[in-house]
Amino acid sequence: MSAVAAESTLYDCRDAFAETIDALAEADERVVVVCNDSIASSKLGGFAAKFPERLVNVGIAEQVMVGIAAGLANGGRRPFVAGASCFLTARALEQIKVDLAYTNADVKLCAMSPGVAYGEFGPTHHSIEDIAWLRAIDNLVAIVPADPLETAQALRAAAEYSGPVFVRVSRMGVPVVYDADYQFRIGHAMRLADGDDVTLIANGTMVSRALEASALLAADGVGARVVSMPTVKPLDLDEISAAAEETGAIVAVEEHSVHGGLGGAIAEAVVAQRPVPMRILGFPGFAPTGSAEWLLEHFGLTGPGIRDAAIELLERKGP
Repeated sequence: MSAVAAESTLYDCRDAFAETIDALAEADERVVVVCNDSIASSKLGGFAAKFPERLVNVGIAEQVMVGIAAGLANGGRRPFVAGASCFLTARALEQIKVDLAYTNADVKLCAMSPGVAYGEFGPTHHSIEDIAWLRAIDNLVAIVPADPLETAQALRAAAEYSGPVFVRVSRMGVPVVYDADYQFRIGHAMRLADGDDVTLIANGTMVSRALEASALLAADGVGARVVSMPTVKPLDLDEISAAAEETGAIVAVEEHSVHGGLGGAIAEAVVAQRPVPMRILGFPGFAPTGSAEWLLEHFGLTGPGIRDAAIELLERKGP
């Protein structure tokens, strides 16, 4: 278990994205970035200044963006696609499926500002279905990092992986949850807190909130294990099996729809391996317009909200 850093400062993971992309491009002249008029929102200003000939801005044309990236990969380049997750996944889903996954194109999709980060713009800009859509597509890795360190490491792991990879890059401020010795690996979860009564499995912006819930539950006399599950596809089935076997109850928490995302993937694994009581916390349907913090609180995606869900689950689980 990697110790959790005591850190209250909130960080924008897009900064880690920008720094990592610059470093990757400096080390490998094949690295290029394709974006959809999102230089500012993807924090690509530095990249544009350093590598103007390696930045392709297609304008607001997401299908074209992904298609161009596939072509660049076929030509020997190493393309990273950067754009708001809501538009990248919804508008270019066919290209992601056919041009990338079906052909195993070596393209990395960097989904900026996912979940409800664009809260005030409402349901058209919420990206709470992206993981569900992409999880159904074969041959595609899907990663949801929790903090800046994991974001940077996930991008580097994606660069080393041969094939298409989707990485969510959080806009919402998150604290550091990993110590400097943490090493991200595709398909591997990380146990951040121990407990024998219930397991909280989270990713992305919800990991720090799951840790808060674990501390609240400890004050209630409940031992809540916290597992960070950054890779939704492929899942760490061993860690899920251990959670079911050793704690007998699982709460999945994600900044995503309750349908088809991390919680759905865990439920599929649990049913196949060892059925135990579960709760899936996320958005039950279209989320309304409002700030990201208000939306998360409204739907119980907070430390106290996760704690309450765990208590309810334990009551259902029984002795």
